[in-house]
Amino acid sequence: MNEVTRILHAIQEGQTQAAAELLPLVYEELRRLAAAKMARENAGLTLQPTALVHEAWLRLGGDEQPTWENRAHFFGAAAEAMRRILVERARRRLRQRHGGGQERVDLDEVEIAAPTDDDEELLALHDALDRFAALDPEKAEFVKLRYFVGLSLEETASALGVSMTTAKRWWHYARSWLKVEMRRN
Repeated sequence: MNEVTRILHAIQEGQTQAAAELLPLVYEELRRLAAAKMARENAGLTLQPTALVHEAWLRLGGDEQPTWENRAHFFGAAAEAMRRILVERARRRLRQRHGGGQERVDLDEVEIAAPTDDDEELLALHDALDRFAALDPEKAEFVKLRYFVGLSLEETASALGVSMTTAKRWWHYARSWLKVEMRRN
């Protein structure tokens, strides 16, 4: 059992001091993942990797952590928190810069394998991912970890406890489904 899993179990058992041990242990990993995501953002944006990690940590409950089933559950929740923060930021920027107007996106140029700084594309992906999660929550979680947290295929497979063969199949299927869904809408 790795250290993160041990602390998550301690939190689940009600050991209040364990929550304080969690952030220092996962901070560098979350920071690295946020930095990888933010590396593709436009320079000069106000949201930096450290701020993204801190905001996600606060949304996860801060020092008053809920009970986490395991490492995958924790990082899945972190991925969802980062996703929501980035989507809210994109919506706010669109509202301020573009008056809330929507533009059509050429979907042949959409590549969901890498994060983007295109707010319209991010919102289109967000909406499609919500619809995908209603149909297949497990594969939607896979996409969130790959896209919003920036985990590699191997890291995502490990976090979700699936084989590399399954991970490749899920990634191919999810990308195809999302591209078709984004094109449709």
